[in-house]
Amino acid sequence: MIARAPAKLNLCLYLGGRREDGLHELRSLFCPLLLSDRIEIGAAAGEADEVACPGVEGPNLVGVALEAMRARGWRHPPVRVEIEKRIPVAAGLGGASADAAAALRFAGDELADLPELALGLGADVPSQLDPAFALVSGAGERIEPLGAPGEFAVVMIVDREGLDTGAVYAEADALGLGRERGELDELGVRLREAGAGAAPLAYADLLVNDLEQAAISLRPAIAEALAALDEVGAARALVTGSGPTAFGIFADLAAAEAAAAALAPRYADAIVSGPQRLG
Repeated sequence: MIARAPAKLNLCLYLGGRREDGLHELRSLFCPLLLSDRIEIGAAAGEADEVACPGVEGPNLVGVALEAMRARGWRHPPVRVEIEKRIPVAAGLGGASADAAAALRFAGDELADLPELALGLGADVPSQLDPAFALVSGAGERIEPLGAPGEFAVVMIVDREGLDTGAVYAEADALGLGRERGELDELGVRLREAGAGAAPLAYADLLVNDLEQAAISLRPAIAEALAALDEVGAARALVTGSGPTAFGIFADLAAAEAAAAALAPRYADAIVSGPQRLG
């Protein structure tokens, strides 16, 4: 089996308080991108599952997913999962979550309660089980597909050092960021009404990331990347997820390509992509 594991872009992220389980309540618009990892799943050579991800060191969330699947009683013969990484690591683009979700999808009907299992792996994993433009709430476990968005494209500036998600949320708490539940609920209604079928620039005033201040506090260079995107004509420039990737929104791929070219030489490795529906 060969599968795509698309990057996840947070077009906005509104932060609430910390819940009893330690996670934060949020409201966000998740958009899968054309940028994706390539996942190939086949038979393992030995008697144990194998995960290969050239160029990426350390534990892999796909391995954790496979262990969790086995613990739930998955009896499929041992598999080998080969990951061709195209999504930058620790960039706030959900690459590890997308890869783990692809492994869970492989089990299909052989395992019950995949969404519950996915949430146990990470807050971004449930939305990647069936990647679609969606309003996401709770800590990421409540997913409401909204239909394909209107046309847009993005230019992403990636900080290759990555940024720890837990550290960003902790910094947000330290800075006193976050909104009351009532305000979050109101924003959820507005996002649902605005996002269905529309291009994001039609509701640009809602494209806000409450974690941006915390991410910049930990990685000041993000502010420089946002300023550079503004300078090349981004209609909106913000951070995706917990960062450190900064992205600018443009009307279409042609405008995004022109902007990316203008970012050289400092940001010559800027990435251009669009919503998955264009693929």
